[in-house]
Amino acid sequence: MIHAFKGRIRLLTTGVALAVMMAAAPQALAATPKDTLVLAWAIDDIITLDPGEAFEISAGEIMGNAYDNLVNLDINDTSKVTPGVAASWTVSDDALTYTFKIKPDLKFASGNPITAADVAYTFERAVKLDKSPAFILTQFGLTKDNVTEKAKATDDSTFVLTVDKAYAPSFVLNCLTANVASIVDKALLEEHVADGDFGNGWLKTNYAGSGPFKMMQWRANEILVLERNDNYYGEKAKVKRAIYRHMKESSGQRLALEAGDIDVARNLEPGDLDAIAKNKEIITDAAPKGTVYYFSLNQKNANLAKPEVREALKYLVDYDAIGATLIKGIGEIHQTFLPKGMLGSLDDNPYKLDVAKAKELLAKAGLADGFDVTMDVRNTQPVTGIAESVQQTFAQAGVKLSIIPGDGKQTLTKYRARNHDIYIGQWGTDYWDPHSNADTFAANPNNADDAAAKPLSWRNAWDIPELTKETAAALLERDAAKRGAMYEDLQKKVLETGPFVIVFQQTEVAAVRAEVKGYKLGPSFDTNLLSPVSKE
Repeated sequence: MIHAFKGRIRLLTTGVALAVMMAAAPQALAATPKDTLVLAWAIDDIITLDPGEAFEISAGEIMGNAYDNLVNLDINDTSKVTPGVAASWTVSDDALTYTFKIKPDLKFASGNPITAADVAYTFERAVKLDKSPAFILTQFGLTKDNVTEKAKATDDSTFVLTVDKAYAPSFVLNCLTANVASIVDKALLEEHVADGDFGNGWLKTNYAGSGPFKMMQWRANEILVLERNDNYYGEKAKVKRAIYRHMKESSGQRLALEAGDIDVARNLEPGDLDAIAKNKEIITDAAPKGTVYYFSLNQKNANLAKPEVREALKYLVDYDAIGATLIKGIGEIHQTFLPKGMLGSLDDNPYKLDVAKAKELLAKAGLADGFDVTMDVRNTQPVTGIAESVQQTFAQAGVKLSIIPGDGKQTLTKYRARNHDIYIGQWGTDYWDPHSNADTFAANPNNADDAAAKPLSWRNAWDIPELTKETAAALLERDAAKRGAMYEDLQKKVLETGPFVIVFQQTEVAAVRAEVKGYKLGPSFDTNLLSPVSKE
């Protein structure tokens, strides 16, 4: 039973409340409950729980466990998708019409039936809300004016999507695995509409999905609680609830894990991973993720807009030292925008620390004495450590870097408004197709401050009409080999001239109590699935 309470969700179930208190306690007096999985993770980047708006790493994981889509990424073979709410689908010969058959007798967590009308409403809602992730759907030619015709239910069990160009079908289907396409409960949301907002104000802190878990409570920068959804059509979650505790410090996570206060630690640094290596009560799971860590240079800053400066700063990063210390076991040096394992990924790392080369480039830019600049840094590892490393190596060439710390919400909000000099963070692919990253690192269709599309290139005011055209062309190439070659070329050009200093690709590592079974990290941030997990 869920009740809105002062803008947050309040739990009224005694058992859940007890579990929350135990999980939130600084020093638990007993092991976590057998029916409850407690995870420690930095979740301060969560801004909203509305899948039509959420666009952050932690929120993506929550959506992946609490909502379902027409189709889902096959975590065992990322070149494929598997049925979700849709039982089957067909693509027309001209590759413009996608017809999905909805599984019969499905229910939302609320008990309302899932029909094709809910799917159509999901698309209409996302496009008309026009929040950050809407571009994943609008790139098919969907607009506020045409979405009700282009994404429609023809009967209760049939949903038809009409796209504007003959895209590679794998691209379209992969996009539909993204969080923004998570199916929402139309009847429930229509009860909570305010001023035509499609229930967005209510859904920021509430839930309207059909996944294996339902969201029960979120206290920002503190705790988030999921509970098993017994209306889920698939195999039911093995634990009754999952609780995310916001814990940023690696040492605190390790101590809590060793004491049994938590079941899973998600942000352990290399030193703490080494410390638990011989503990037989703890095991680890690791998975290369479609996530790259980078810092970017706002082209509104006159110094950073100089090509020689962009190149110089790429030579002022001690990649070898970062790889050997700060990301040991949790990542590998990777300087191109497509993660390994994706079509067209280029494994090319030409940059290394070369202060003399950087000074030469700065002199060509008329900045032989260096310059002052700031970097916005989320106060969590490993980005804080990387920022401090870069601060030291920048100084060797006279570049005086001031670090501005903040939490995830603060730094992201400033970055998205283009008010930064340098921003350091991570980018997780929105769907398992190369266009997901190419469209944000190598395309910027409109560099105006009021542009509708706001990819990373836009956030850094990088105006690139030619690369934008090349990115669009790669999207329409249906021959996989030719398409892969086009993405290799795009990566080379961004690597050489872009305002992005890509440092490494994440290897996500989770440390898990031995009594936890079935916990496995997925290839993307929204495929860390909790429903198979049990506890002995």
